[in-house]
Amino acid sequence: MRRAVTSGTPLPAPDDPTPTPPPDLTDPAPSDTAPTAPSDAAPHPDPPAGPGPHAGLGPRVDAAVAQQVRHARHAPWPYTRLDVAAARAAGHRPHPIRQFVLKTRSRCNLACTYCYVYEMADQGWREQPPAMTPATIARAAQRIAEHAAAHDLPRVDLVLHGGEPLLSAPAQLAAPVDAVRTAVAGAAPATRVTATVQTNGTLLTRGRLTALAAAGIRVGVSLDGGLPAHNTRRVDHAGRPGFASAARGLRLLARHPQSYAGVLCVVDLDQDPIETYESLLAFDPPSVGLLLPLANWSSPPPGHHPGRTPYADWLLAVFERWWHDGVRRTRIRLFEEIIALLLGLPTTTETLGLTPAATAVIETDGSIEQADSLKSAYEGAAATGMTLDTHSFDQLLDHPGLAARQLGRDALASWCRACELVDVCGGGHYPHRYRAGEGFRRPSVYCADLQRLIRHIAAAVQRAAQTPRPAAGAPVAGATDTPPAEGTEAVDATAPVTAPAEAPPAEASAAHPPAVAS
Repeated sequence: MRRAVTSGTPLPAPDDPTPTPPPDLTDPAPSDTAPTAPSDAAPHPDPPAGPGPHAGLGPRVDAAVAQQVRHARHAPWPYTRLDVAAARAAGHRPHPIRQFVLKTRSRCNLACTYCYVYEMADQGWREQPPAMTPATIARAAQRIAEHAAAHDLPRVDLVLHGGEPLLSAPAQLAAPVDAVRTAVAGAAPATRVTATVQTNGTLLTRGRLTALAAAGIRVGVSLDGGLPAHNTRRVDHAGRPGFASAARGLRLLARHPQSYAGVLCVVDLDQDPIETYESLLAFDPPSVGLLLPLANWSSPPPGHHPGRTPYADWLLAVFERWWHDGVRRTRIRLFEEIIALLLGLPTTTETLGLTPAATAVIETDGSIEQADSLKSAYEGAAATGMTLDTHSFDQLLDHPGLAARQLGRDALASWCRACELVDVCGGGHYPHRYRAGEGFRRPSVYCADLQRLIRHIAAAVQRAAQTPRPAAGAPVAGATDTPPAEGTEAVDATAPVTAPAEAPPAEASAAHPPAVAS
């Protein structure tokens, strides 16, 4: 699982047990002025703290104005400090949407206690229809095809999501994908459409797997580990554990490797990292996505203390086992992405690196939103005020929330812009930068963990590059059949994506589960 360093930016200094902390982030944010940051050059005044001149023109307009006020109050960056027109004049060009998350169901059969959709700040799901109607599906297909044609996209990726998308009957599961493929074939015949469904696994049956396979829809499953003890927070609405049903579904899925995208797992400091990793391997996942808990400066993650790196420690225990394993047992997306970025290769993640975000979410009522992970910040943080009936996806590109996530370095705090790891870290996952009343222009709440993790992996790659190559056919201790950096060149069709620096290979497939946990 090693590869010589042949390209990319110089590797950072070796693993440092005491990463340099960012400035005291409990104090008010510094002025953060940068000549390349259009946001600081032309700030906008806050909108009025009231219903505004559109009051009385209808509930949708009133709601949109209220949402603007909410954005301005909670996140001045970017909502009152980013001038999108000035950014465009300065040379920042929008990147088209490449991934569309279809919220086919807004309800779930589980009630996981940490769920960012149902248990965190945003409770907008309560106002959503339980399921996406055929009319909304048709309109979504039309808008996606329109966008693909306008930008000559070689490929668009669909993610069926919820809620729990498998609450739909087997015969209905493929309807959204079929509609999009038909519309895209008519408007942009050169565009390929890939599809994945993200599920909690409890409703996987032979019938559903057969229907999904027939439609070419791959399956990603969210799980907290491969043992019942790892999944005590994954319960149904009566408090009953859901692990047994999920494990049964995963065993069925493992018999259909062509449909198996992989498993997502949120890091839990209360669980042993090696036990968690090894137990997930029992389900033969082609890929494991290890996700940091959705947290921010106003709502820090469990175990967060200045000067400590508990999440890096947890992840590095798994990395060492994975990196030195003599057999390729699975891919671990986080590690492969870091290695790819260290080598200067393009990636398709929005959790690391500087490439532009390129994901749109379509809710069951046809509203267009940003990535679900923003729901962990504040009520309505993912909302745009746009709908399929009133807006195109090109209009979404000029929404300040999405535009800010396409600015690269110019969207980052001055501390991040000056950091030698910025090309790899990219400031960390956007929701992790949030602080109430300031917005999303701080270093990640996991800054110290990310520094330690990246430096350690860089040192491992450097050592591997300096190791003499063995004779042909000779076994290599700690090596696997496929180097991780090569694996990262396959584009993930299922995780929130970013516009790659160059077009992905046409044959790339959904090698990872989506990072939008169910």
